[in-house]
Amino acid sequence: MGSFKGKSVLVMGGSRGIGAAIVRRFAKEGAAVHFTYAGNTAAAEAIAKETGGKAAKVDSADRKAVTAYVASCGALDILVVNAGVVEFGDPTTLAPEAVERLFAINIHAPYFAAVEAAKTMRDNGRILIIGSINGDMMPFPGLTSYAVSKSAVQGLARGLSRDLGPRGITVNVVQPGPVDTDMNPADGPMKDMMQSGLSIKRHGHVDEVAAMVAFLAGPDAGFITGAMHTIDGGMGA
Repeated sequence: MGSFKGKSVLVMGGSRGIGAAIVRRFAKEGAAVHFTYAGNTAAAEAIAKETGGKAAKVDSADRKAVTAYVASCGALDILVVNAGVVEFGDPTTLAPEAVERLFAINIHAPYFAAVEAAKTMRDNGRILIIGSINGDMMPFPGLTSYAVSKSAVQGLARGLSRDLGPRGITVNVVQPGPVDTDMNPADGPMKDMMQSGLSIKRHGHVDEVAAMVAFLAGPDAGFITGAMHTIDGGMGA
């Protein structure tokens, strides 16, 4: 361990689930980690105390708040955008305001955070966005707006990989399938439906996603960019 010693890392959405696992992984390997959270101050403070990271409450739907906080972190080596929301239901009846907020958090925030970070990011830096297998496929109804948002960040990674490639900065998307979190528990009501489509009949673990993020952020992944990296137990096979 220690491959990120001296590196400056920002994780947008790092107080629970996949984000907390990513914060823990980078901190364990020696990075100085900043992370944002949306609402649970107690959870964020607990992760900060455990890892030595610095937590900040930032509304990812607020573009000005996102860019101001990213700028305040100074020159980063690694940016991970994990913050995201889901709206489930018939698209003809979902509240337009809820969908607009989803797009602001899942599409606008990754774009503006990445662009702001790129202004001062050190050469050979890393930008990673946590997408979803639903950016590639949608096996059931009710998640149209979510699928739109996760497809959009694929275009973001491809485009920015061209724009930032001359500086050695890589831009990639990590696309989990079902992962055991409080938003999608392995023993939840959708367990059987989700696991029926998997080759490996279980939910993924947050540490498995964090491990993929750590690899793509590390020194062995300097020639990997503009790509989607699926970790879904075979859901999309």
